[in-house]
Amino acid sequence: MRSLSDIHEEYDFLDSDERYRLLIELGRDLEPMPDALKTDATLVRGCSASVWVYPTRRNDGTLHFLADSNAAITKGIVALVIAAVQDRPADEVAATDIGTMLERFDLKNQLSSNRTQGVPNMIALIRETATRLADQN
Repeated sequence: MRSLSDIHEEYDFLDSDERYRLLIELGRDLEPMPDALKTDATLVRGCSASVWVYPTRRNDGTLHFLADSNAAITKGIVALVIAAVQDRPADEVAATDIGTMLERFDLKNQLSSNRTQGVPNMIALIRETATRLADQN
């Protein structure tokens, strides 16, 4: 997965239509999430599209997230959120201000509010999970 900085570097030079295409491409590049993991327990509440996030802890203590959405652009936004925290230690993920990291993408002005309304809920779910797993150490 590309870093959020690398993605932003490309995103910053694109016009609106090309930004949509980039988001769709990022969503397509997400690691596939098995349908069996797309349950009510992994569903992010408050999103206009269906979004699922499933965290796993690797042997080295880092968190690895599987995520998916049934809407192409929303899936790209999910990929941005995941890029901010993928394969990092739980305590680091818990302390990461993902919202601030995403501000430079100016998603609220680039996309409709329907597409971005669930982002805070997805961030909260990731941070809560990371906090719980970090406390288990």
